[in-house]
Amino acid sequence: MRLSQYHLPALKENPSDAEIISHKYSLRVGLVKQVASGIYTWLPLGLKVLDKIKSIIKEEMNKSGALEVLMPCIQPASFWQESGRYDSYGDEMLHIKDRNERSMLFGPTHEEAVTDAIRGVIKSYKNLPLLLYQMQWKFRDEVRPRFGVMRSREFLMKDAYSFDKNQEDAEKSYDLMYKTYIKIFRRMGLTPIAVKAETGPIGGNLSHEFHILSETGEDTIYYDSRFSQLLESEDMQELRNIYAVSEGMYDPTKCPISFENLSKSKGIEVGHIFYFGDKYSSPMNAKISLESGQNVPIHMGSYGIGISRLVGAIIEAYHDDNGIKWPEAVAPFKIGLINLQIKDNSCTEAANYIYNNLPIDEVLYDETEDSAGVKFTRMDLIGLPWQIIIGKKFINDGLIEVKKRAGEVKFMSVDAVIEHFSSM
Repeated sequence: MRLSQYHLPALKENPSDAEIISHKYSLRVGLVKQVASGIYTWLPLGLKVLDKIKSIIKEEMNKSGALEVLMPCIQPASFWQESGRYDSYGDEMLHIKDRNERSMLFGPTHEEAVTDAIRGVIKSYKNLPLLLYQMQWKFRDEVRPRFGVMRSREFLMKDAYSFDKNQEDAEKSYDLMYKTYIKIFRRMGLTPIAVKAETGPIGGNLSHEFHILSETGEDTIYYDSRFSQLLESEDMQELRNIYAVSEGMYDPTKCPISFENLSKSKGIEVGHIFYFGDKYSSPMNAKISLESGQNVPIHMGSYGIGISRLVGAIIEAYHDDNGIKWPEAVAPFKIGLINLQIKDNSCTEAANYIYNNLPIDEVLYDETEDSAGVKFTRMDLIGLPWQIIIGKKFINDGLIEVKKRAGEVKFMSVDAVIEHFSSM
């Protein structure tokens, strides 16, 4: 994409009302534009990041055997009245009346909707296990939206739901999602910490939150220092029992980890998984017949990843004073191609040749007439993993500067640059 043809409304200064780095950079780079409190328009650059994250999630969810569906944003209140959550969920629920005065709501979550989708359709244990997932916008009327996309009212979530005949099988589905989440976050360049968690308004008796470490995280977590090594284990019992708890659940007198092996850090929650048995299937009459002929409620679990929240969380984990430092897997473009000598025919020909021989959807080509300082500042702020810089070094020596956003610099010929990057 040529920068001169791209919509990138970058700001010269950090917004004064932004409290944390990800909020500042999201607005300044032009990932999003605020529409109302906690509600954002996703601009082209931000939407590309969302799509990269969605693609990774979709690939790993499909590998797990989960099937993609799409449920409505607007749900009838009757579903939530059946489950018993309509009056208890709280003020975060946005209530709506249609033209016929029927009570509706903008879904803050979809346990009721997915239970309705399978009840009366899945009738036998032979149709289980079943895993369904979607990527859908949700709305929770936060009392104090803050931190940009990290805590917004409207947000994009991947939510999955498992259906099993008994608790033993349900825990196998839970373990499958636990391992799938580890794969998802690692593919994004993140190290997830799975923290034993309270179940909250979702309900149930087994729950883990997935955090990524960040100094600006809202939560303090205590965890086994060997966590990243232990994540390699294929033993799910061992995985689930890796010590990691939030501050509210930490008791130093009962902690099984020695002081030398205990780490403490701020974390940002990016995913949450639950097993809640028949909390929804029982009151909503979602039952199956077992081999014995007995009719029983389906055992269920739910598994969420905050997709739009992840954009902010990744920026919090990967940035410096000059801007964002996107992990390659989720970067909106992998390469920033910078022509510093736009009026020099040889430089422009080389830049155009490189641009035309690399995947165009992974290259942001700065062919503007801005100064070198503006171009470097802007490209560092955007945070693409690689910069290909064509300037006086090419005029004098025929060499192009190839720079990692992290700082490593190499000099290559035009053909070597194309060979190096064409396989990405």
